[in-house]
Amino acid sequence: MSIEIKSPTFPESVADGTIAKWLKKEGDLVNQDEVIVEIETDKVVLEVLAQSDGVVSKIIKPEGEIVASSELIGEFEESDGSSITQKVQKEEKSESNEETKLDKSDDLDNSKKMGPAAKKIISEKNIDPENINASGKNNTITKADVINHLETKDIDKENHNIFSESIASGEDRPEKRVPMSRLRSTIAKRLVSVKQETAMLTTFNEVDMLPIKELRAKYGAEFQEEHDVKLGFMGFFVIAAVQALKKFPVVNASIDGNDVVYHGFQDIGVAVSTERGLVVPVIKDADTKSLPEIEKAILSYSDKARNGKLSIDEMQGGTFTISNGGIFGSLLSTPILNAPQTAILGMHAIQDRPVAINGEVVIRPMMYLAMSYDHRLLDGKEAVTFLVSIKEQLESPERLLLNL
Repeated sequence: MSIEIKSPTFPESVADGTIAKWLKKEGDLVNQDEVIVEIETDKVVLEVLAQSDGVVSKIIKPEGEIVASSELIGEFEESDGSSITQKVQKEEKSESNEETKLDKSDDLDNSKKMGPAAKKIISEKNIDPENINASGKNNTITKADVINHLETKDIDKENHNIFSESIASGEDRPEKRVPMSRLRSTIAKRLVSVKQETAMLTTFNEVDMLPIKELRAKYGAEFQEEHDVKLGFMGFFVIAAVQALKKFPVVNASIDGNDVVYHGFQDIGVAVSTERGLVVPVIKDADTKSLPEIEKAILSYSDKARNGKLSIDEMQGGTFTISNGGIFGSLLSTPILNAPQTAILGMHAIQDRPVAINGEVVIRPMMYLAMSYDHRLLDGKEAVTFLVSIKEQLESPERLLLNL
């Protein structure tokens, strides 16, 4: 029976999408709930899953085509899953038998061996086996090893081999023109819009991170054992931001035309850098969450973001954003507002520096903080005082517990 493959039903905030990648070609077998195609929208990449076992019979919308909500993009023929299962089992059995033969061989050198499935992919993709990390017995490369290698190298190939064709043709000044992804295009438009439509200003300060580092060193292992999540830095910043937003509700507000909208909740966006660009998942009702809950939310969103699994709902809203450029080594920067929010906090790298404390010069782990804000709504006094409040809470973690 022929079954239609349709694009997902997009939310009202998403007008259309682009076919990003067909994971299955015409004639390929698919199992139920297996991903067939990825569709990129302005915000996230959505996956289309197979409704049942079958074979992809027709691709109507190729990669790069723009599609509307619930639009027909392909077809597949439903079939009995037993044939697919038998084929997979046959391949696995063949690979297992081949690996057994390799294990029993008299070849005692350290060269890498490979199963038939892995060998086929390596041959098709023209991969050097020496660059693949082998996880099988006796240094054997498995099919999973090859797939992991390809996924890891995709970005490096895009960044470093982008001019390979031009160089191969003998051009000494190579250029390559590629279309901007929908996500990158949306990011670009939003950033330009923010710069043009807001009176953005940035204030700076620095925070002594020694108290937080000592707290993590003392209770980090116990915290992880109890809550099954690491005690990071971001959780402290989220809680400090929530407490400061409660004291300065104007920082938690936004401008809508000629009106100021004050939010009676604190939804904190945490900027995450991914292969496709910067995304900002939102920790909803962060003011009601404990430190372990916040750390778990951050970890979950980070994993989803890097795997392209974030939903549109998880990125909507937000009253305040925190961006951590320090994980890439940034010492100081001016973050750009995440419209329509009024302010954004930028974290940076922790660096041991000499500072004066109680009249003495000591070496302390210091972090520069930067807060960009919309000067149309926030005056310098509120912005600076807000940032000082965050600094004071981080330098005296007990203030976080006492809501001071």
